[in-house]
Amino acid sequence: MNLKWLPNFLTSTRILLVPVFLYCLFADFSHGKLLALIVFILASVTDAYDGILARKYNNVSKIGTFLDPLADKFLVLSAFYGFMFLPILSTTVKLWMIILISFRDILVTVLRTLMEYKGVTMITSKLGKFKTSLQILTITFILIFLILNSYQVELPDVNAVSSTLYLLMVFTTAITFYTGLHYFYHNYKTLGNIFFNR
Repeated sequence: MNLKWLPNFLTSTRILLVPVFLYCLFADFSHGKLLALIVFILASVTDAYDGILARKYNNVSKIGTFLDPLADKFLVLSAFYGFMFLPILSTTVKLWMIILISFRDILVTVLRTLMEYKGVTMITSKLGKFKTSLQILTITFILIFLILNSYQVELPDVNAVSSTLYLLMVFTTAITFYTGLHYFYHNYKTLGNIFFNR
């Protein structure tokens, strides 16, 4: 069976799941937050497998290379922006965090796209994968907190939980921004040749 279409299908599915995730996140029905977590996990699973399947079936296409990181950023940024509009997370997710995360993710995506357009591959590192895993973990923990709150589960110390989530967001923001600097440092010569050499 020819499954070369599957990686791009999974990537496209991840993009299509974003509005479903946001709908569940802000929904008024009782299991909305739980469904939001399930949708987010499903979307994250597609992120783990589309690249693996693309390499397995030797189907690393230009459109897949472009859409995969774009889908990742779309999913993660949608979650963080969504959290910012939930009153219960007002002390956990701050605007400055979203600005730094957005700036890094959008900038790296644009630079990667420009480099690939010029036929140059961006130098990556394991830090990028760690950053993505950390972002997904942070979003998952916040969603679990929202689920417990939606079911009115009494936590031993709500303030301690909120403080822990806040520190986790600070750490995630710092790592995300640092990986942006890391990418720029290891690719600045190539970027200079692309943009300034005639």
